[in-house]
Formats: sequence, structure tokens, C-alpha cells
Amino acid sequence: MRTFLVILFALTISYKSSGWGQTGHRVVGLIAEYHLSKKAKKNIRNLLNGQSIAMVSNYMDEIKSDDKYDHFYPWHYCTIPDGKTYEEAGTPEEGDIIYAIELFQEELKTRNFSIEDEAFALKCLVHLVADIHQPLHVGNGNDQGGNQVEVEYFWRKSNLHRVWDTGIIDGQNLSYTEYTDWINHPEDQEIENWSQTGIMDWAYESVSYREQVYDLPDDHKLSYEYNYKNIDLVNLRLLQAGIRLAKLLNDIYG
Repeated sequence: MRTFLVILFALTISYKSSGWGQTGHRVVGLIAEYHLSKKAKKNIRNLLNGQSIAMVSNYMDEIKSDDKYDHFYPWHYCTIPDGKTYEEAGTPEEGDIIYAIELFQEELKTRNFSIEDEAFALKCLVHLVADIHQPLHVGNGNDQGGNQVEVEYFWRKSNLHRVWDTGIIDGQNLSYTEYTDWINHPEDQEIENWSQTGIMDWAYESVSYREQVYDLPDDHKLSYEYNYKNIDLVNLRLLQAGIRLAKLLNDIYG
């Protein structure tokens, strides 16, 4: 597995996105754990040496500090310009988040590698399923997923991507366990509907929410009103990511 990965070209990418931030990723991981089968939960705990999904969910951001993983940067996001399909935009040569999720998912199903590489692939899959549910990780191709959109968030300079990664979530002043307790109440029909979707559905959902995300005041000063208009969407995407991650992991390990 690791041998396959390192043959890809390493690149220097300025798109320094981090998904949902530490809290958001842990929320997705903990929600997934609540919806795992007993068998899947046991198998995953054994593979991760007792660590929880929540606590390994930020691993793919943590390894950004290691230059040998620079080629993973483009795997955190994809680009679907407004008015185009993913197929029309095309998969970049270096890969993207859709390519990476499919890769890790299929590799994990084969179980044909060392325990160390299997755990590595699992940690990456956990992270990327969360990332694709953050609307700005399916970018329009114009502003690096909102990283180039300067805003003032609660009277501090920031950018739109950072607001969605961490600003809105961390602004709730909840631990990841408290946040999970707050939003982890899906209806049975919601679980069934969300579990029947695939990777491309998740990407196009993110595209469908971009208009709401980019609905900014002219002065780009964001505070209470922007939070009020978007907190439900943030929570929906975190919950959907957790439910769908659990479905993937149950299929592989349950």
C-alpha cells in the first residue's frame, strides 16, 4: 500500500486546507463510532491499538508536517466549477479527494497489506469522508476553496475557508463530545437515506450548498447573523459525514 502511494509525484500546493479542524473531525469520528456494529467497532479498535476513530480523525492533517506526504495535499479536496460536472472538470493527474476516498476504500476491502499500512489507510479514509462534507472542500476553482476570500470574523481577520473549518464550530465553545451529544440525533429514515448515497452524491451536495456559504455581506464582516444562518448546515454536514463513515466502515469491518 505505502509503496503504491509514494510513486505519485510530490507537489508544492498552496491550498493549505484542514477540513473541519480538530473539533469537527473528532465529532464526525465519534458519531461514526456510535453507529458502528459491534463487530466493526471491535475490529477497528484492535487495528488501531485501542485508539478511537475520533482520536485518529486528524491524522491526515498531522502528517502534513512531514515532507514525504506533500503529495497528499490535493487529496483533501476536489474542484467542480459552477455549471460543470465532475466529469467535465476532470480528475487532476495528482488525484483529488474523490480519487483518494475510492482508493482507500477499495484498498481496505482487499485487506491485502500489513497491519501498519491498513491502519494508515483507515485513518486517511476517516479524515477524507469528513473533508468532502465541508462545502468548501469541493471548490469552484476560483479562490482555493474560499482561502482567498478575506473576511473579518467576529472582528478578527480570517478567510472564508477557515471560518467553515474551525470558526463556526469552535465558536460554539463545546468539546467534541458535547458537540456530538448536541447533534447526534438522526431519524431512522435519515440514516437510511444518507446511507444509500455515494461519494459523488456527497460532492454534489457540497456544491449545492456553496451559494449559501458565499452569501456574504458586502463588507465581508461576519459575526452572529452569519453563524445563525449557517450553523444548521454545519451540523447537518457533520452528522451526515459521521453516519456515512459508519456505513463505509460497517461494510468493510462489520
